[in-house]
Amino acid sequence: MPTSAIGEDFTWHHLLFMKQESNHLPASEEPVLSAYERAAENGVDPRCIPQYLSETPPVGEEIIIPDYTDQDHSNWTHLFCRQMDILQGYASDAFFDGVETLGMNDKGLPSLAELSRNMFEATGWKIGRIPGLLHESDFLKMVSQRIFPSTDYIRGVEELDYTPAPDCFHDMFGHMPLLTQPAFADYYQMFGQASLKAKGSQRLMLERLHWFTVEFGLVRSGDKNGIFGAGILSSKDEVGHAMEGGAEIVNFSTDRITSQDYDVWRLQPTLFVLDSFEQLVTEFRAWAVAERLLN
Repeated sequence: MPTSAIGEDFTWHHLLFMKQESNHLPASEEPVLSAYERAAENGVDPRCIPQYLSETPPVGEEIIIPDYTDQDHSNWTHLFCRQMDILQGYASDAFFDGVETLGMNDKGLPSLAELSRNMFEATGWKIGRIPGLLHESDFLKMVSQRIFPSTDYIRGVEELDYTPAPDCFHDMFGHMPLLTQPAFADYYQMFGQASLKAKGSQRLMLERLHWFTVEFGLVRSGDKNGIFGAGILSSKDEVGHAMEGGAEIVNFSTDRITSQDYDVWRLQPTLFVLDSFEQLVTEFRAWAVAERLLN
């Protein structure tokens, strides 16, 4: 099987479910390694080590615009134009609508404050500026409060086709457009709320749900399937693999997804397609209530 393109834009950015300490688990339950941890056994880029927030991050209008260089803006333009071209006919309507709602374009890096303002008007979400990869507890707390954690620095020229570290192109281009879609925005907040209560095997099931929805999800758009997962949207190789016969497309099912393993270093052999984002909200809520993660 070919090596994944995830590393271009994603690999370690959303390391949500790290191994729990044994005192967080019942004595009869062993710690569960996530897919990321299994991959990490081969070594981790120092930029990809999760960190705790040392102070409350700036949110929305509090965020100061960095002094971006001309090269930073050029890198954004290159990546934005490349992906928008690749995604024509493949990405979901919700993605393209979100790009327009947020005001993203090829003119240069957008500011987090402006993106946050547009996102808040659409769905009540805001953006919080973070320094890098967050520990799961900080990340999920922000998501549960309808705040999306985002970096504000972009990869260098030498990493345009491959970066193992988090950067704002994946955050902005991959994730933010879908957070202007009301039902998906509600789902992601519920996901954060449920994840804060998860223990043991529930954490592994949530990791898989995150992977096959937020990162690698598909949704029916009219008579075709459309991409909404950020791990596909921001990768130049995952798009063709997913949409041109490289992956088995299976109807969305929380039961199937929570038992579906995956490999972060491989192009995905199995993907799941929703009928609608309302289906995602309804079925996730039912699953989380049954697991006693939501009321």
